[in-house]
Amino acid sequence: METRRAVTILMADDDADDREFALTAMQESRLANELRFVEDGEELLHYLRREGRYANPKDAPRPGLILLDLNMPRKDGREALREIKSDPALKNIPVVVLTTSKAEEDILRTYGLGANCFITKPVTFEGLVEVVKVLDKHWLQIVELPPAPHSHEA
Repeated sequence: METRRAVTILMADDDADDREFALTAMQESRLANELRFVEDGEELLHYLRREGRYANPKDAPRPGLILLDLNMPRKDGREALREIKSDPALKNIPVVVLTTSKAEEDILRTYGLGANCFITKPVTFEGLVEVVKVLDKHWLQIVELPPAPHSHEA
């Protein structure tokens, strides 16, 4: 059996319950990947750009996948997505929008901004476990993710 490289998944979501459910769903799905959290779009960009408390690469490993909520304080997911996809150093990181919105406008706008996928958050924990399994199968087993750019990281 082929060994997969571990991928850091970065989830940007201001709802503590949603973050906890996602972590529990990953554990229940037996995903070996590391899940890290930020609480809004500003913190997401600080993490990705290694600014402030994320300056040390060990505190902010480059994610192979970003799970992005749209409705967050300070800087919402739409603004964060626009900045990520317009930044040459970040634009190749796949972004999966995972939000409560079902609005056609949000779906069209986020794909227009460069989202790789749009998923409406399931209303049940069992539904979230199923979404996590599908995300794992698609993004971490089938799809070839872009390699991290060469840097001076350990």
